Amino acid sequence: MDSNLNSPQRRLIDLRIEHGDLDAMIDRASDENPLDELLMRRLKKKRLGLRDEIARLERQLDPDQPA
Repeated sequence: MDSNLNSPQRRLIDLRIEHGDLDAMIDRASDENPLDELLMRRLKKKRLGLRDEIARLERQLDPDQPA
């Protein structure tokens, strides 16, 4: 059971949730109360890092098949 909590599939799910939460937070913040430019850049950089990590895990779990 514990091995499922640390599996790459579980990590991918967690990253997607975190990315979605961060995306919603950025959208809300920019609509309601524009944050300072530096904070918005940091949040967007973190979101981009999460997206890159998600893509890396997806490639690891489902590698391209040779033609």
